[in-house]
Amino acid sequence: MDISNYILYPPKDWLVGSSLPSNYSPGIIQSVLNELTPNNVRVFWESTKFEGHTDKTEPWYGTAYSVETISGSLVQQWMERAPDEHLHLPTPNVFIPTDLSLKTVTKKADFPLLLRKSPYSRLWYKPDTTFSTPRAYVKMDFNCPYAGDSPEAEVLTDIFTRLLMDYLNEYAYYAQVAGLYYGISCSENGFQVTVVGYNHKLRVLLETVVEKIAKFEVKPERFSVIKELVIKELQNYKFQQPYQQAMYNCSLILQDRTWPWSDELEVLPYLEADDLSRFYPLMLARVFVECYVAGNIEPNEAESIIQHVEDAFYEGAQPISKALFPCQHLTNRVTKLDRGVNYSYSTEGLNPSDENSSLVHYIQVHQDDYMLNVKLQLFALIAKQPAFHQLRSVEQLGYITVLMQRNDSGVRGVQFIIQSSVKDPRHIDLRVEAFLKMFESKLYEMSDDDFKSNVNALVDMKLEKHKNLREESGFYWREISDGTLKFDRRECEVTALKQLTKRELIDFFDENIKVGAPRRKSLSVQVCSSLHSSEFKANPSPPVEPNSVQIEDIFSFRRSQPLYGSFKGGFGHMKL
Repeated sequence: MDISNYILYPPKDWLVGSSLPSNYSPGIIQSVLNELTPNNVRVFWESTKFEGHTDKTEPWYGTAYSVETISGSLVQQWMERAPDEHLHLPTPNVFIPTDLSLKTVTKKADFPLLLRKSPYSRLWYKPDTTFSTPRAYVKMDFNCPYAGDSPEAEVLTDIFTRLLMDYLNEYAYYAQVAGLYYGISCSENGFQVTVVGYNHKLRVLLETVVEKIAKFEVKPERFSVIKELVIKELQNYKFQQPYQQAMYNCSLILQDRTWPWSDELEVLPYLEADDLSRFYPLMLARVFVECYVAGNIEPNEAESIIQHVEDAFYEGAQPISKALFPCQHLTNRVTKLDRGVNYSYSTEGLNPSDENSSLVHYIQVHQDDYMLNVKLQLFALIAKQPAFHQLRSVEQLGYITVLMQRNDSGVRGVQFIIQSSVKDPRHIDLRVEAFLKMFESKLYEMSDDDFKSNVNALVDMKLEKHKNLREESGFYWREISDGTLKFDRRECEVTALKQLTKRELIDFFDENIKVGAPRRKSLSVQVCSSLHSSEFKANPSPPVEPNSVQIEDIFSFRRSQPLYGSFKGGFGHMKL
């Protein structure tokens, strides 16, 4: 409660203050509007040019001022020269909810259900059984095979989503004040639509967004504005911090069907509005919609939402879209590193004025598995603080020093992220391996009580309840997006964690993390700053040690490596 409420309001209104709405009174509103005429105008004009031309001084701060009457003739001149903008009061806000009642959940569902599937879409549904709020969450992923099959296509898809958001700006304020929020963004295989907020008028907003997509037209003047914005954003990539550049290069190595920003920047200046006009119908020619609906919505309402989308895109004499061919269902594939091999990729920083170098030391471990997951998570939890203490506090390698887990479409690992101006990335990489060797003894000597304490801490983290519908939906959507569909993941991993022994954790470390382990798969991505560039240029390709591979070209390497199988196999091929 604002303490000023004690002064401004009587005791009975201290809690509500100015937040309690007054009774709707059209007569009072109209009487106020009637007073808003040019004859009643008061103008406040502040300028340093008035110094020496005033005749009054206010008593508190000694500010000089004057008061003059605006003549009727001047007001008349303003009225004659005023532009005819057809000013009017705001139109009624169609997004304001009037029904805040909670739906009756006849059948409690702890996890999302596959409520409906067709050749065009799949609908996942999760009623609100936890938060008891009149809110809903809808996510639609439009999987479009042509949206990301080249740098040009990816850039045009990006501009398409930005233009949609631009066209929807007229609704943004009305939706926001009514507690509704929406977003349209690029995804790995197309674009996504997200709508969150009060469920009563959420369908109205969603249908507005769907209509804008289905009847999309390119406005050349807005295309030019968005294109320039995208160009500037891509040009600014070179000014990202070195650790961000290292993480980007790591993702480029690991994730199949990704294009470098430099290629996108190269093609972007030559793209025009007509290119997007031709690309839009091709992008939507074949589409599969993955939909997740959760919250205060009944099953029939959820089904009607996806049916509306299918009617908008797939129905009619000349439908906008058709179903995907079986061969077109897109998958998320990740580069599979070879066991017992240490890969490295080195490059110079893009910003010559940044004296920081950076390192991402990534250790790839396994594809999604409950027991292996908790072993990896427990290792990361136990090693996180010692890594920070040794590499940052003791050795002072850099302000940014992080040990964290990594999950690429279900492929799990850990990564050290370090940014430094005092040491070059090759030296930092050696210090990371030195830390892991030092950590061995700490892990081997860990007491049973310490082991149980860390296990219990991880269990508590996993059992922590979702704070709101958006957080819960984000958790389940990740399972749908990756194709893993393990909605009971937390419960199953807690069960696996309680069965884990210290000996099993040590064996896991010895097989997958320990330096020199025969199953260890590591990737060192190094970004060298101008401060360390002389050493980098003098020795761009250091002597190759046994079981080490220096990556010279990211895309040649990526093409030469096997890929993990994808959990996401498309309609008819998903594990249900």
